[in-house]
Order: sequence, then C-alpha cells, then structure tokens
Amino acid sequence: MGISLHPSTVTMPPMASPFPSIIDFLCNRFPLVAREIWQQRIVDGKVCGEDGNPITVQSAYLPQGRLFYFREVATEPLIPFAESILFQDDHLLVACKPHFLPVTPGGRYVQECLLNRLRRSTGIETLAPLHRIDRETAGIVLFSVNPGTRSRYAELFLKGNIKKNYRAISAALPPPGEREWQVENRIARGEPWFRMAVVPGRVNARSMISLLEMQHNRALFHLQPHTGKTHQLRIHLSGLGYGIEHDRYYPQLQPERADNFLTPLQLLAKSVHFRDPLSGVEREFCSERELMW
Repeated sequence: MGISLHPSTVTMPPMASPFPSIIDFLCNRFPLVAREIWQQRIVDGKVCGEDGNPITVQSAYLPQGRLFYFREVATEPLIPFAESILFQDDHLLVACKPHFLPVTPGGRYVQECLLNRLRRSTGIETLAPLHRIDRETAGIVLFSVNPGTRSRYAELFLKGNIKKNYRAISAALPPPGEREWQVENRIARGEPWFRMAVVPGRVNARSMISLLEMQHNRALFHLQPHTGKTHQLRIHLSGLGYGIEHDRYYPQLQPERADNFLTPLQLLAKSVHFRDPLSGVEREFCSERELMW
C-alpha cells in the first residue's frame, strides 16, 4: 500500500442546488476510486475539511470549499529512471524529470513522483512545484523551496514572464516551404475526462512552433508555449497534422496498456529562461536529456 505523507486537495465547485453528497461528489470527481473506498476513508477520518477536522458521511457539500485527503494506492509502479537537480538555493530548485514520472501524486502514483522523490533526497518538506509538465513528458520543472518567496516565482508563470522551450519529434513531415506556425485556440476539458479538446470560445492557448530539421521521414520541432494549458503542445502540434511520436492521447486515444519504457513520448521541456524576481539575475536552465533523434 502506498500512502502519501502529504495531503492532496480537491475543491468543491459551485453548482446549482440541490447539492450532491460529498461521497457522490468524490466518486464523480475520482471515478477510478470505488465508492466503498471513499466511504471507508471518511469513516477512518482520512478526509478533512478546511478547518483541518475530519468530515463525516453526513457533512454538507460546500461550494468552493476544499477537502484534504491522503492519496492511497494498493500497488504503485516503479519508474526505473532518475531525476537530476540542476540548481538549488534557498528559494528555488530546478530539476530535470525523466519520462513516465509524474510531477505530483496522481492516479496510481504516490511516492513515485518527482515532488516526493525530491522531498526525500533533499529533506526539504516545503518543496512545491511552480508548474507542471505531463507524466509522459521529460524535462525542466521549477520548484519553490521557501514559502515566503513562493508567490514571487509563481508570478513569473501567471504573468507570462518565463520563456519555455520544448522539442518534439513527429513521424509526419510538413510540406515544402512550411516551417513556422502560430497556433491560437481555446482548450477545455474533453472526453474522457483526462483528455483535453479544442472548443469554440475565447482564445486561452497560444503556441509558436517551428521546424528545426527533417531526416528519415521524421521531423524535429521547436515549440514555445505562451500559455500553459494542459496538453497544450500535444494538441497544437497534433492539430497541425504532426502528432508527436508515441503519443497515446492525440490525435486518437489509444487503448490503455502498461508503459513501454522503450517508446517514451517524444516531447521534452528543453529549457527555461527568466529574470530572477529576487536577485534580478537572468537565469537559464537547460535539460541534458535528448529525444530519440
């Protein structure tokens, strides 16, 4: 049994009454966790409200209220690849994540995530990710070390003051003469719930994509996201007709299967560049990892 040492949080969204029971909400929000399991966790005092006290099965649903719980999994897969720390000071830690390792606990993963691995290796319990990349994606992830300065670094992402560069490989080749694309659209939650989709409405996702090289019927792309929507680059490149090699979600959802460590998603968060909000120093961090080019 894998049990997280740190609580996870879920927010009860606003909705019209009558409100669901908390158990109904949790079952709908986490469909892979059986109803009996949530009921037993609540009975055992493992789900708490914002006041820190355990809730009961009779507790009322509170729109915009938060619930805290400790993630549990019966069996947890081991990811046979190591992360590396590229930089660390009293405020910031920069790590390079391998493919297949999630940034934070989720699904079948509790201890096997970048956050908890780094907490164990550094002894820093206050670590918190400033952003996330997909489990299937490798590359640069920034963490806040000091809660007192966390908001200063978080603002880099909120205000778009950090430059992120990715690399991706596709088995589809652009036609002659096409080398740059600016993609702008709206991305929202799709079906099933873990997939995203392009929908009508105001633009909330922007990416610049350029072709770097072609060889042996494969294309290497440089991608620069200007926003940070879930799966944004995978959707934008796929939408152009250049799906990323070994992508199991886009353009078509593939049947669920065990990870094949020999065929990682060919997407890499290669580098980040920003002005440090505390020191004013220009910082750039680059992943030592390479795609299978």
